[in-house]
Amino acid sequence: MPRCAWAAVEPNITYHDEEWGVPVHDDRTLFEFLILEGAQAGLSWTTILKKRENYRAAFDAFRVEKIARYGARDVMRLLNDPGIVRNRLKIAAAIQNAKAFLAIQTEFGRFDSYIWSFVGGRPKQNRWRNMTQVPARTTESDAMSRDLLRRGFKFVGSTICYAFMQATGMVNDHLVTCPRHKEVSRTS
Repeated sequence: MPRCAWAAVEPNITYHDEEWGVPVHDDRTLFEFLILEGAQAGLSWTTILKKRENYRAAFDAFRVEKIARYGARDVMRLLNDPGIVRNRLKIAAAIQNAKAFLAIQTEFGRFDSYIWSFVGGRPKQNRWRNMTQVPARTTESDAMSRDLLRRGFKFVGSTICYAFMQATGMVNDHLVTCPRHKEVSRTS
C-alpha cells in the first residue's frame, strides 16, 4: 500500500492505517490527543506512540475531571514514571490543560463543539501530492493556538495545533496517492 511516507514502520503504520485523519468528536479522545501532541514537542511522534499505553495508564485513561484535580503527589508519581516523557513542564501543562478543557466544556457544552469551530465544523479536505506540500501550520492552527493560549492552555503552539488537527481529522492530510485519503474523506 503506498502510504504517506512518514508511516514506514510500526507503530506509525497501524496508527496511520487506523486513526490518523479520522474525524474525532469524542471529548475524551480529543483531550488525549491534545495532551499527547503537547508531550511530543521536541520529540518524534513515534516516541509518543510507543508510550501511548503508558500515558493512558499514568494519566487515568485521560479522564479530564480526575487529571484536573492532580496535586503534588501525582506530579511526583508522573515524574518518576519511566513509561512517559518525564518533563515537569509538560506534566504541569497536562494538568493545567485539563482545567482549561473543563472550562471550555462548561462554556460550550462540549470541547468538540469548540475545537471543530476552527474548521467550520467540517474536515478540510486537502489534496497534497507529496509531503513537502503539507504545511506545519495554517491560519486555522494559528487561530486555534492563540485562542487556546488565551484560555490558559500550555504547549499549544500553532505547529502542535496543526498536528492535533491532522490527528483528529479536522484536516485530511493523507496524500492523494495514499488509499487512506479517499477512505478518510468518506468518514467526514
